[in-house]
Amino acid sequence: MDFAQMAGGGGGAPPSEPSDDGKMMDLGVKIASQECYAKNVDSRFPMTNLFIGDTRLGCKSDADEQLILHVSFQEFVKLRSIKFTEFNNGTDPEINPSKIHIFLNREVGFEDWEDVDPTQTVHLTAEDLKETADPTPLKYVKFQRVRNITLFIEDNAGGDISALGALKFIGRPVETVNMDDFKAKKG
Repeated sequence: MDFAQMAGGGGGAPPSEPSDDGKMMDLGVKIASQECYAKNVDSRFPMTNLFIGDTRLGCKSDADEQLILHVSFQEFVKLRSIKFTEFNNGTDPEINPSKIHIFLNREVGFEDWEDVDPTQTVHLTAEDLKETADPTPLKYVKFQRVRNITLFIEDNAGGDISALGALKFIGRPVETVNMDDFKAKKG
């Protein structure tokens, strides 16, 4: 099962491609699963769990509280917000991420993340991570042409590891221009 199928709820048939009417949508169907990866992840709680809709499965770090999640999209998208949801309905609040650095259109690792300025850093509270909470807004002007995004979870609420229950990217595909429409007609 790939990310697009999981974003549609894990059912049998993948969700249909939504039309781009300029409205914001869950971009799960636009994730290029073969280009996504996580670093320092517990193999029992892989990144793919974030997109299936069951926060009890989620994604956990392995050795310490730091976790890198790299998500690629099939095409350029505009991101308005990200919905971070707590693991297992908040039964272990100390493992909730509290500080996440967001890097746009670049890959970063544990060895070099401090050498690169993040596009945005978000500080999350337990309330921000509730399933019913609004998505975390992004500096929309900086997220107009996103091909991939790297989330570096630097810190959490005091636990030995970090965990997320679900992850959603809210935005829309970037409208592209078909250059054939501009070719002069011969007549």
